[in-house]
Amino acid sequence: MSTNVLEVEYYYSLVADKPGESRKLLEFLSEKEVNLLAFTAFPVGEGKSQLDFFPVDSEQLKKAASNANIELIGPKKAFLIQGEDKVGALYDYHLKLSNAGINIHASNGVVEGTGRFGYVIWVNPSDYRKASEVLKSSDWKTIQTSPRQ
Repeated sequence: MSTNVLEVEYYYSLVADKPGESRKLLEFLSEKEVNLLAFTAFPVGEGKSQLDFFPVDSEQLKKAASNANIELIGPKKAFLIQGEDKVGALYDYHLKLSNAGINIHASNGVVEGTGRFGYVIWVNPSDYRKASEVLKSSDWKTIQTSPRQ
């Protein structure tokens, strides 16, 4: 099985950090048949949460959000990595970025249950182009493992 490194756009919305806010937006997007590659939600401050939407079709998401008066911020960029799950599956990507001097600002991963994983990586926008080259590189000869402590 292969591993795919995808450059993806995402949009986010800030909502009240209370029960049901994410559900309402996800329900609406589902009704409008907006397909998402990924979705994340996390608190960002006093009483607010950030919802990140990674759509298959950005125009469809923007249209649906506009029709519902949902304020979207973006597009922003991230990476979606999908591949075969194995011990250390994420390590190679962290190592490649670290060796290139690129910091991972945030990440979120999950094993989907049939031996595959999905992993979203956010880097600083100024590092995005270089990170794309590094993540898509198959030149493993340049990888240097971290020294043992």
